[in-house]
Order: sequence, then structure tokens, then C-alpha cells
Amino acid sequence: MARIKLRYQQISDAQRFFEILSNPNFVFITANPKSVEEEVEWLSQNPKRRQNNTDWNYAILYNQLVVGSVGIKIDCHRPYTGEIGYFIDEAYWNKGITTEAVKLAEKIGFSKRGLKRIEIRMEPENIASERVAVKCGYQKEGLLKKAVPGRDGQLKDVLLYAKTVNH
Repeated sequence: MARIKLRYQQISDAQRFFEILSNPNFVFITANPKSVEEEVEWLSQNPKRRQNNTDWNYAILYNQLVVGSVGIKIDCHRPYTGEIGYFIDEAYWNKGITTEAVKLAEKIGFSKRGLKRIEIRMEPENIASERVAVKCGYQKEGLLKKAVPGRDGQLKDVLLYAKTVNH
């Protein structure tokens, strides 16, 4: 199992995140910054998101190197529910890093953020993301039609996986 750590995202992560997110093989990632400056702007809002309890975003560190990100978005209408999202540099795919990062984020969500339910959503074609959800013990609840905007702006169907605090 990969040995990783999570830390709050920092402005200094902007260049690295931009490099990772600019990968043309990231067809399932909705985050698509147009420049490092745009990523800096997004990252600069993280303290406010934490203060408002809307987003808790972390850099994934593997051997001290930033290799991706995992975050929990809190449902503002149902603050006991969060959604985990993630991305990782292609060079680190299939090494168990994302699975470990999701487990760490989930622990934070349930123990420190008081969540009772955590969801993971992915396009049905995103087999790797579905494997992460299954390995982390999430249960498939169904298909949500036209639920999430894709990189092209079109609404996409997504699979819904979830875990509750009772698990």
C-alpha cells in the first residue's frame, strides 16, 4: 500500500496542479484551469471555503512530492453529507495512492467534519474511479442522469456510490 500524506492545498501547488490537470488523458476531470494564474485564484479561495465549511481540499503527497489532490465538498443543504473528489498525476495511476487518499479524506470527513454520509460520483466509463470507490467500501446506489457538467459543458450521467457512518 502506498504511504501518503494529506495537507491543505497551498498557493504554491498551483503550477503542479495545473500541470496535472492539463493532461489530455484526464477526460473525466471537470476541473480544467486555463492557466496557472487561474489555478492560483482558485486555490486562494480555499481558506474561505474551509471557514464556510463548503470544501476541504488537500494535496496528496507521495514521498514529499505533490502527486494529486483529494477534497470533500459539503452539501450546503445537507451539511451531514459530503462528496469526495480526487485527481492524481498519470505517472502515479494504479499504485494504490488514490485509494489511500480517499480513505484518509473519508476519515477526516466522518471524524472531524461530522459527516454521516459520503458520496463518490463518476462517469460510468471511469472504471478506475469506480475501482477506487469499491476498494474503499462504497456501495453503488445508482445512475444519476445528466447530473454533472463535463469538461465540454454538457451534462453527464454519473454513477453514485456512497458510504454512511454506520459502515
